[in-house]
Amino acid sequence: MSVNENGKTMMFPVVDQREAEIHDTLNQVYEALSAKGYDPVNQLVGYFISQDPTYITNHNNARGLIRKLDRDEVLTIMIKKYLNLD
Repeated sequence: MSVNENGKTMMFPVVDQREAEIHDTLNQVYEALSAKGYDPVNQLVGYFISQDPTYITNHNNARGLIRKLDRDEVLTIMIKKYLNLD
């Protein structure tokens, strides 16, 4: 919690550091795929289903970034977010 300039208490959600790293990485990969004209959602789904890195462009090192992520960890976070379980 923090106090703003009006003296009112403000609450900020706690963001897990690893979750933030995954979020940033996925955003970077999404942007790289978009920049190259791909459909980022379809490419990411294809990658996570098959683990085939050729679904991800090398542009801006997107392929290298996505390969550093653990698929199970990413999917766990995504499902929890989708179901509002966090």
